[in-house]
Amino acid sequence: MPRRFVTLDVFTDTALTGNPLAVVLDAEGLDTPAMQALAAEFNLSETVFVLPPTEARHRAQMRIFTPTAELPFAGHPTLGTAVLLALRDQRAGLTDAMAFGLEATLGTLACVVEPGEGRGTGRFRMPVLPEYLGDGPETGPVAAALGLEPAEIGFARHAPSRHRAGPPFLFVPVATRAALDRARVVPAALDDLGPPAALYCYTPDPDGLGHRYQARMFAPHLGVPEDPATGSAAAAFAGVMMQFEPLGDGEHAIVLRQGVRMGRPSSIGVQLCIEAGALRAVEISGGAVLVSEGTLLV
Repeated sequence: MPRRFVTLDVFTDTALTGNPLAVVLDAEGLDTPAMQALAAEFNLSETVFVLPPTEARHRAQMRIFTPTAELPFAGHPTLGTAVLLALRDQRAGLTDAMAFGLEATLGTLACVVEPGEGRGTGRFRMPVLPEYLGDGPETGPVAAALGLEPAEIGFARHAPSRHRAGPPFLFVPVATRAALDRARVVPAALDDLGPPAALYCYTPDPDGLGHRYQARMFAPHLGVPEDPATGSAAAAFAGVMMQFEPLGDGEHAIVLRQGVRMGRPSSIGVQLCIEAGALRAVEISGGAVLVSEGTLLV
């Protein structure tokens, strides 16, 4: 049966920047191998398949695939799907900010979207908090896996660490923007890093004040050589901040710029709520822009 699809650019307010996303509507009747094959056909970092929710009070259910694997959660698919569904609801006459739940394997994500003309901004609250998975490898193997020198790994209190809020990440602090720009995956050195995980490299953003960082993300084991914007890593980055930064109680805003080296600049907002010295909530925010619409004939 014909199935509608839409593509969007996510974590941006400008088309042809940010992270591209394909969303397949009318996904009922597709089995897992068919979804995986279609995700490989789109060949974007992620493709979303929208299904009816399991609970009537929620807006929809999502299944999220990279070109090679299904994910329990990913950030730019969540934000992009939320904006798309809000825009579709807007066409039905609902024009104010919209709040609804999107079901993912990880849990239900509470979303709030302000739809505009062919675009929107939104935020969602994580259903789980970041999980600390342990310290990262020594700087030597990490540097070798990224084609850098050991002295270029780490800054201030930051050292390699493992966290997840969905898929696992090895977070790698890089000393300078120049080193971040030179980073590249060296496949022969990846086995020395331990269990497979996406590599999220970050450095303080020289163009901003406060908690602003520039980042690059590599996930060759998921069929993603480099990702322009990674919301699941942004959510897990809240755990990095709790580990290495002296944050006090209250609300804290972080801005992560990603995709700059790829020519697909993106901006991801991360909001942390800390009470009694503990992380209580994490929200991810950003924009999304419609790019194309079409019909699948397979």
